[in-house]
Amino acid sequence: MSVRKNMENTAIWQVYEQETPNSITRFDQEQNVRLEEELRLDHLCWLKEAFANHMPLEGGEAGQDVGLGLARFHRKEPKRQPGSMTLREFQETLTDMLGSERWTSQMELLFNKVDTSCDGYVDWDEFCTYMLLQYKEKDFVSTRRETFLGTQPLIRLCLHNKQEVTTRILAVPSPPPLRFVSVSKASTLTVWDSDLRIQKSFEIVSESNDFRSGRRRFKTWTTDAVYMPNVNKVAVATTSRDIHFFDVSTTNLFEEFHLFAINNVPNSLCYWCNTKSPASPSLLLWGDDVGGVNLMWFLKPHTGMFETPFTEEQGPQKVFMQDIKDHNRLITYQIIPHVHQEPISKIMYLPKGDLIITSSGSASTSVVIMDRNRKNKMYTWKIHKGVTCFDFSKPLNLLVTGGMDHKVRLWNQYVTSQPIAVLHEHCMIVQDVAIYEPLGQIFSYSKDAVLKVWDISSQQCLRTLVLKFPCVQAGRVLEYGGFPFLLLKELPCALLVSCGDYIGMLKLEQGVSGEDMLFTHNAKLSTAIYNPFFRQVVTGCDDSTVAVWDVETGTKCLQLNHVHGQEEITCMSFDTTQRRLVTGARNGTIKVWNLQNGHNLHKLEPVAEAEVTRVLCYRDNKFLAVGWSRQLALYNTTDHRNTYVVADLSWRGGQLHKEDILAADSCPILELLATASFDGDIIVWNTETQQVLLYLKRSPDRQSPLGLPSHSSADIRKKVTNTRPNSRHCSKHSWDKGVQPPVDKLLFLQRRAAATMWNNKPILISSEAGSLYWWRVSGSPYEQGHFYAPEKPDESVLGLSTDEENRLLVSGDTAGCIQVWDIAEYGLQPRDKGPLKKPSLLYSWRAHDSTVVSVELLSYDSESFLVSASADKTARLWTSDGKYVGTFGQEKKWSLKNPVTYQHPRDPWGQEIEILDTDGTETKRQAFIGLLLSENSAAQRGELSETDSGAGDPSPLKTDPLSPSESKKADNFTIPPVSSLELSHFLTQETLNSNDKLLKSHLGVQVEQGLSRKMAARQERRCVFGDIDDNKLIRFGNMCTPFQALATPDMLEVQLLSALPMSSWMLSHGLACVKEADLETLPLSRQDLECESGEESARAKGKSRLSWK
Repeated sequence: MSVRKNMENTAIWQVYEQETPNSITRFDQEQNVRLEEELRLDHLCWLKEAFANHMPLEGGEAGQDVGLGLARFHRKEPKRQPGSMTLREFQETLTDMLGSERWTSQMELLFNKVDTSCDGYVDWDEFCTYMLLQYKEKDFVSTRRETFLGTQPLIRLCLHNKQEVTTRILAVPSPPPLRFVSVSKASTLTVWDSDLRIQKSFEIVSESNDFRSGRRRFKTWTTDAVYMPNVNKVAVATTSRDIHFFDVSTTNLFEEFHLFAINNVPNSLCYWCNTKSPASPSLLLWGDDVGGVNLMWFLKPHTGMFETPFTEEQGPQKVFMQDIKDHNRLITYQIIPHVHQEPISKIMYLPKGDLIITSSGSASTSVVIMDRNRKNKMYTWKIHKGVTCFDFSKPLNLLVTGGMDHKVRLWNQYVTSQPIAVLHEHCMIVQDVAIYEPLGQIFSYSKDAVLKVWDISSQQCLRTLVLKFPCVQAGRVLEYGGFPFLLLKELPCALLVSCGDYIGMLKLEQGVSGEDMLFTHNAKLSTAIYNPFFRQVVTGCDDSTVAVWDVETGTKCLQLNHVHGQEEITCMSFDTTQRRLVTGARNGTIKVWNLQNGHNLHKLEPVAEAEVTRVLCYRDNKFLAVGWSRQLALYNTTDHRNTYVVADLSWRGGQLHKEDILAADSCPILELLATASFDGDIIVWNTETQQVLLYLKRSPDRQSPLGLPSHSSADIRKKVTNTRPNSRHCSKHSWDKGVQPPVDKLLFLQRRAAATMWNNKPILISSEAGSLYWWRVSGSPYEQGHFYAPEKPDESVLGLSTDEENRLLVSGDTAGCIQVWDIAEYGLQPRDKGPLKKPSLLYSWRAHDSTVVSVELLSYDSESFLVSASADKTARLWTSDGKYVGTFGQEKKWSLKNPVTYQHPRDPWGQEIEILDTDGTETKRQAFIGLLLSENSAAQRGELSETDSGAGDPSPLKTDPLSPSESKKADNFTIPPVSSLELSHFLTQETLNSNDKLLKSHLGVQVEQGLSRKMAARQERRCVFGDIDDNKLIRFGNMCTPFQALATPDMLEVQLLSALPMSSWMLSHGLACVKEADLETLPLSRQDLECESGEESARAKGKSRLSWK
């Protein structure tokens, strides 16, 4: 006890006392499946009939078998009604229905849940009510999602508003990219990009003087604006009784039409068009300041909105409202007067039913729903103090209103007398409301800049956000425009909120149901490890939660909350007995837990307030911890009575790392420990002597010879973020040329280390900026080779694992992909000088949406599986060949003994895929390259042909044709796609490696490499287009093909037959040739024929003159 008191008095231990206490939630696998979940529709029908036909027995037996002793509180036995059952009768009925006594232990619990009246009886109505509530709760829990992706909005100041409020925010998706247009009260339009960066602004110019009367006019205020998607225009209404139409089809915003002299001030606008037929008639509606509704139909919107006469005037075309009848070819106008007694605050049009919804501040006509022609019943809501805002959802048949009384009300479309629910938590006037159907939620916004999120089904407030706009100050009354909300329900889902001259944007979670939105935890995962003793998978995440899962079924067995208070879990491991779990946190704290009951056994002394990146089992009851403290700390947990364990920093070899230690791994058989740091140092220690065995890699000097600046871990973190980042969630490494990247992962090949000839073989793998380096710990050189593992460039590998026999290597990268490599013989065969080549890639697939932070191969009943964890909040189970088994946390359980229960062939995104065997493809690729190499060798063994005296370039190398059998094999051989660069690399490498066997050309190595590249390119073209058919080549004439030069040999002199068929004209002219050279002298061209015909006509004319004379 004295030791504990001393520990508790030490300041370093206060970090444990200040943590949020952890909690344990057990998930018994047998009790996890409740009796209610096993009841199907046929069971419910059977129970309904059983309740209906049940006749109670005479006598008061209810008091004898009421569950949990509830009957002792009833002094007088209640009268039993037909169809009611006691506990014993209920148990007998369920047992007869299920045909098993398996659920007997849960029947009494279910009976007491159903018996809400506590009278000792249950009937069909009570049972149905309970089951309905259970189904609603299950549906709510399964579909509930986080609404916002952040806690505070992205806030921007509208510099061009001239300190006036923003009246309306519009989204302009076409033409892409997405733009936002904010309209201020002072008639200024500001264009923003999707990240709320100002692009340009435009100010509406109004006439300041009334020329007819000579008096100065009042200042114009903007009342509302609306986007017209089918014509790419924005309509802006002002207090000057006019509407301005702006063209937004290009990046240059300009005013095209100006509709003026409207009878009343348009207060609110609404626009509708048929998205499936944009050229069909569209409708512009506005509510005015005297309670009237105005409708303007654009009959041919693609032809023109208004009649456009010829004029030489500059600026927008002015349309006088009193002359609107002159535009009847394109426009029809209708007005519905006196809908409200006060100005209309908002208007909405529903094409289904041709309905118009309007609202006002009048208590007698707060909300009105009517059809356009006013032929059907008009629904009018009378709400105290009127309505300031509303929203309507036709799929939910729900009307939501907000008003001056600080309340949000939910209404049925056809019931005006009483609301469905009244939400009371706002303290000031409700400025705007919006319905978000994808998540079944409502947003409400009050005048004190408080945003609330409500669940529609439960009418509960899910979240309250106090938006911290700079204009929000104590004692200051905030000003708002008429329409503060802009809700984007399609990608990118976002909610834009205005307050004064500020705009804020909150990104929303997408309302996608199904497997796409299934999460293992509510925060990013840091790691997932497998326990072979209990056959369980343990996952840890950034919200300090640890969950234990049964690997055979995916069922959750145990969950620990607040494991390290509010700190992120950064690493986990097991002790040598596999019965204790060790967790490390971001603040340097380390804890040891009982894996089965979740009890905290030990709290290890934090070395510093720095992230713990790795905890290893040093000996039986000792642990070794490394991290950003750059120190190697030992902890002895032999005495189980000591809850607090002091750190031992007396490492004999000293603390040699100058930067944060990011990776570590041990090899108990050889008594080796490897540590790697942010600057690229890799040190191998002897765990017996605690001394340095060797440096596999040393970091370069702080200033490189090329003058490149050095990069420390602190510098990188300052560039990345101002807060302390988590090392497990880095996306990728991008480093300057010449700078050593950090080491992300170390992995010892334990099986190879146990072999007798381990000293000459690579037994350690390190991951550095996506490249996997292979090291041996004796002999020189240490590095045996490396290769880049990810498929995409500039990615990193944070997850590495191998099987017990070291035959497979699994890598997980920051792009969310997993690769499986064949390393059974990799680096074990004797080889010549030079690094190792890339091993065979067996399988590769996309596993997650974000960074894969850990992967681990496991064996279950002689079958290999793979556990992966990612920053996308999921941990998934795969077969070793990439078949998707399931995600931990999914409702449907799997069985590793029954592959039918796997999710395969569907992937985590619900698409059916087929895992390609990249090993087979690689084999075909290697076979094809070998075929080319054989041709290359045969070509280079021959002599180069004579060069063309004119060009000076050697002629193409001649290759022997394939034999018929080889040709048949080649025809049936499917050639994978191979680039010319890859072929050139293989051919050039083979040429350089075989210099002692092949004859060298006296033209030099560069010429040989050039010939190899040309031949590789030629072979690639032939693989794509197939063999050349000489019979189809056009050897003469005006047409030429690229293959003619490849396949046509040099022209030879050909002896023509003397009995060639000749035309009558040729015979009359005595034309004949026997040799090819004679063809040049034949007058066969048009010029020769024209000359000859000219001479004949001259001779004919001469003869005619002579005969005339």
